[in-house]
Amino acid sequence: MVRTVFASSALSSTAAAPPRLSELRGWMARQGLEAAYVTRPVSIAYLTGFRADPHERLMALAVRPDSATLIVPALERENAAATSAHADVVAWRDGEDPYGLVREALEGCARLGVEKEHLSVLAAEALQARVGARELVDVAPEVRRLRRTKSSAELERLARACAITDSVAGQIVQDLRRGQSELEVAVAIDAAIASHDASLSFDTLVQSGPNSAVPHHRPSARKLEARDYVLLDFGAAVEGYRADITRMAVVGAPSARQLEIHNLVLKAHDAAVAAVRPGVTTGDVDAAARKVITAAGLGDRFFHRVGHGLGLESHEDPSLDPGSDTVLEPGMVFTVEPGVYIPGWGGVRIEDDVVVETSGCRLLTKADRKLRLVERG
Repeated sequence: MVRTVFASSALSSTAAAPPRLSELRGWMARQGLEAAYVTRPVSIAYLTGFRADPHERLMALAVRPDSATLIVPALERENAAATSAHADVVAWRDGEDPYGLVREALEGCARLGVEKEHLSVLAAEALQARVGARELVDVAPEVRRLRRTKSSAELERLARACAITDSVAGQIVQDLRRGQSELEVAVAIDAAIASHDASLSFDTLVQSGPNSAVPHHRPSARKLEARDYVLLDFGAAVEGYRADITRMAVVGAPSARQLEIHNLVLKAHDAAVAAVRPGVTTGDVDAAARKVITAAGLGDRFFHRVGHGLGLESHEDPSLDPGSDTVLEPGMVFTVEPGVYIPGWGGVRIEDDVVVETSGCRLLTKADRKLRLVERG
């Protein structure tokens, strides 16, 4: 097999390691690990700056105490060499055995860190047979812990993504009209995000009328009709960092019940945001929103957690589940998104992105949270 080595155009792996790799190596030393074999693309992106989807091909980052080797398909070698920080890049071609490169990077490692949630049984067997790894230790929780608290550079990217998302939210709500299909609105949102030179955080959700009572209903050909709730859930991504927002509109004059449910969810949203500060738990934030909705007799209609972490993924740590005990720290970023869903009638969710700060929290998304009226059509 031909082995091609590309030194990163960023600092070489022999230079002072960035905090992410240094912290991971510190954890490895405490665990008595000789190396870590990182395979989740998002983990590789976090540790090196290189983002790619290898599809079915092997891609991995081998981290040793004094070096790091990024193993990529030949299709990705130029991108990897140009963007990966503090790692040497080696590439393999289709038809070659990538485990030859894995063996070179990890030879002699009997105790190896891996991401157990991502590593297949087939890959684990290959590591044991080809590298000689006798014990596989889960490194995934430590990588997730590192990712949970954002750096100033990460917060800047998230803030840019949220600003674009706010702008698109204002534009799209103004352009809504009766007779549009959910699919038409979703395409308009996607185009608006692209016009800001951003990509999508996730597949855009547009739900109207009774469809708004199904939290993850995909956009359909259903057309917006009079008295429909319209739920818009979307986000822009900047340099891989993802925003997530949900806003509500109604076609024509809202009913008293629609105003009541929207105001209730907004009150729950505000209560949760007010609870966010260092030292409280993720479960405390969920409880603050849930208490408001339960007191109104609709606790059984709020059946999901109040939020989830944001960063290189649209859903990551921390998870704000009922009763969860993760303690909030400055730099954590997550959504606050209580909802009430009434089958056959409609649903309301109001979602914002917040960052924990020393004195409380700061809203990253700021688009108007009022129930917006669609008067055209």
